Amino acid sequence: MFDNKTILITGGTGSFGKKYVQTLLDRYKPKKIIVFSRDELKQFDMQQEFDHDCMRYFIGDVRDLERLEQAMRGVDYVIHAAALKQVPAAEYNPIECIKTNIHGAENVTKAAINNDVKKVIALSTDKAANPINLYGATKLASDKLFVAANNMSGGHPTRFSVVRYGNVVGSRGSVIPFFRKLIEKGETTLPITHEDMTRFWITLQQGVDFVLENFMRMHGGEIFVPKIPSVRIIDLAEAIAPSLGSKIVGIRPGEKLHEIMCPRDDAHLTIEFSDHYVITPSIKFHLGNNNFLENACGEHGSPVSCDFEYNSGNNPDFLDIKGIIEYNKLAGA
Repeated sequence: MFDNKTILITGGTGSFGKKYVQTLLDRYKPKKIIVFSRDELKQFDMQQEFDHDCMRYFIGDVRDLERLEQAMRGVDYVIHAAALKQVPAAEYNPIECIKTNIHGAENVTKAAINNDVKKVIALSTDKAANPINLYGATKLASDKLFVAANNMSGGHPTRFSVVRYGNVVGSRGSVIPFFRKLIEKGETTLPITHEDMTRFWITLQQGVDFVLENFMRMHGGEIFVPKIPSVRIIDLAEAIAPSLGSKIVGIRPGEKLHEIMCPRDDAHLTIEFSDHYVITPSIKFHLGNNNFLENACGEHGSPVSCDFEYNSGNNPDFLDIKGIIEYNKLAGA
């Protein structure tokens, strides 16, 4: 699918972007891979690691529509990974978060339509489901923009979908690097926000593979959610440092006890497939396929029950301490 194609990744110097680029280079023969981001130092560092002839590096910000339109000329597929993601930073700098996560999403949809990009997938987060913090609220707005963009494309071929998943094992700013820094500093206990807190758990490679698969599955308008395991944060701490104790520090502002990926309020829109869920659009599309029970790969799904909710606390798939250790090794965390 990606052989001799041009792919652009917004926020491409992040953990996801790097792994996505590496996977494309390992499995396909793309015509061009465009890394679009605003940090020149990270781009310089990435160029030392990925100096393949097909690589292109564009300095730009998703807040800048004109620059996005320049970057997307001749592009076949776009992955929108650029976002302000830190929950406390978003609470203290709400307008900046809105400019990047909402206005930036709008700019990506406009630039893609204006350039006849074939398919666009935007990365979302479990925090966008029933959000209680600004970051989650902006990502919910972004999800809605990408879904609705399928009705904005008019006679253009561009189709948009969203991928939503949970905590990425060992990614920048996540809990494992945080715990490891505390261990290196000689801390004798690890802080646990709540003894019952749970989170979804996915490796970076699994996230990349899921996005690649959904470029092939998508009709346009779906929110794809993978079936992945959950972990208890207290078990995670023991898996990382079994000799250290833990201390309960309380749930932080904007934080949930359990994260949600498929809300109960969306149960009437949710379809279950063998290894993932699809939240279908609440709006009707005037063009294209509105039958989401069969995806573009011919896989068939079935509606979930009316009281269905997929959250990290009721997930039937939980990792025990041994499983967490093996998962973390798999992720190199």
